[in-house]
Amino acid sequence: MAGLTRRWEVVVDEQPDVDRWIVLLDRLPWDDTPQGPPVPDRYVYRIRCAPKEATLGEQQLTGPWQELVERVRAVQPSRD
Repeated sequence: MAGLTRRWEVVVDEQPDVDRWIVLLDRLPWDDTPQGPPVPDRYVYRIRCAPKEATLGEQQLTGPWQELVERVRAVQPSRD
């Protein structure tokens, strides 16, 4: 399974609850992302909201980061 990639993408402006998405995106601590090496055999998430980007290991996915990932996955099926 190593190297397996799955992608999700949501166009916020196309969502019926745009305001809730904006509030969530504004809560993301882009300048204070958890640091540390990824844990072997765990997922790594690259989160982009142009022009910002963050890379987090699965164990670092907490708070608003986790909420974002859960919402995106609920809205958009993954693309391999």
